[in-house]
Amino acid sequence: MRRRQFLRIASAAASAGLLARVGPAKAQSFAGKQIRVIVPFPAGGPTDIVARPLAQMLGDALKATVVIDNRGGAGGSLGAEAVARSAPDGQTLLVGTAGTHAINPALYPKLPYDAVRDFTPVALVALAPVAVVVHPSQPVTNLADLVALAKHMPGKLNYGSAGAGTPGHLTGEMFKTLAGIEIQHVPYKGSAPAVTDLIGGQIQIMFDPLQSVLSNVQADKLRAVAISSKTRSAALPSVPTIAESGYDGFETTAWWGVFAPAGLAKAITATLAGEIERIARSDAFRNRLEPLGVLPTAISGDGFSRFQQSELAKWGKAVRDAGIRID
Repeated sequence: MRRRQFLRIASAAASAGLLARVGPAKAQSFAGKQIRVIVPFPAGGPTDIVARPLAQMLGDALKATVVIDNRGGAGGSLGAEAVARSAPDGQTLLVGTAGTHAINPALYPKLPYDAVRDFTPVALVALAPVAVVVHPSQPVTNLADLVALAKHMPGKLNYGSAGAGTPGHLTGEMFKTLAGIEIQHVPYKGSAPAVTDLIGGQIQIMFDPLQSVLSNVQADKLRAVAISSKTRSAALPSVPTIAESGYDGFETTAWWGVFAPAGLAKAITATLAGEIERIARSDAFRNRLEPLGVLPTAISGDGFSRFQQSELAKWGKAVRDAGIRID
C-alpha cells in the first residue's frame, strides 16, 4: 500500500517537473516580431492615453516591435471590426473600451462585429471615473448646487460629451434620471471639442472620463463637482463621488482592455495575458496613468470575461433606458 502510494506521489512529482520544463517551451515567442495595437479612437484621446504606455512596455517585455494604429470612427466600431476580421496570431490586438465591448452592442442595431463571439479577451488594464465638470463662472461648487440650478432652469442647461452613447453621455443620462432634472445633451465628435466649448461657455456642463478634463481642472479653467466611481480619485482627492453627494450606489466607470481576434491559441493568449497583467500591476505603468486620473487594473482570463458580461448588462440597460439608437 505504501509502495503504491509512493509511486503515485513520485509519478505526480515527475509529471509536475515535466510540465514545468515543457510549459515555458510552449510559451509563444514574439521576439523580433511586429505587433499592431489598434486604438479605435483618434490619437490624443482617453484610449490613446492608456494604449501608448502599454504598447511601449509590452514591446520591451516581449522584445517585439509594437506599433499603435489609430482607427477612429463609428464609436470605435471601425477599429474593433478590423481586429475581429484579423488573423488570430497574436500580432493584431485591440485596446477595447466600455464603448466598443459593452455599449455599442446595444447602441448600434447593425454592429459589424459580435463583442463576445468575435474576440478573445486578454486582459483588463485600466479604469477611470466619469467626471462632472462645469465652467467656473457657474454658481456651482458641488453636485447639490448643480441639481438646484438645473431644477431652477429646467431644460435650459446643456451638457456635452464625447459623443452619443459614450460613457460620459450615458452617465449623464443616468444621473439626470436619478436626480429628476432636465438638462440637454450636446454630443461632440470627441472630448477635445467638447472641452473647448465648455471653456468657451457654449455649454455649461460636461460628463467625460476624468483624464480628458483633468489638466483643465488643475489649471482652474474648469471645476469638477463630482466623479462617478465608487471611491475618490487620487488625482482629485478633494472631489467627492456622486454616491457621496447624496446618490447612494451610483457608479459608472470607463475602462480599457486588450482583446485579440477569436480563436487565439491558448498558449499565445497566456503569454500576452501574463505580460499585460504584469505591466498593469507595475509601478511604471501606475506612475504613467495615476497622475492622469486613470487607475491601472489587472484582470485576465475568466475574470475579464465575467467583467465584460456584467458591463454588457449594465450599459445595455442604460442605452435602452435612454432610448438611444444609432443606425
